[in-house]
Amino acid sequence: MKIQVMGPGCPKCVKAEKIVKEAVLEAGLEIEVVKISDFQEIASFGVFSTPAVAIDGEVKIVGRVPSKNDVLSWITG
Repeated sequence: MKIQVMGPGCPKCVKAEKIVKEAVLEAGLEIEVVKISDFQEIASFGVFSTPAVAIDGEVKIVGRVPSKNDVLSWITG
């Protein structure tokens, strides 16, 4: 499994990445977390508002920071 955290490095984007990493650690799963800051690559996901999070290329949330419970439900459900 691979989680893509998208954003240019704004405070909300940094927070989204932190929450995703915390959830992955809490779940105890081997999941690759990738930060994407290139606007063209972000747009290739159909995302035009950040932060955004995708799992294996499927966008889960756009324009807001996910909660840790959101992320846990995505990776364990």
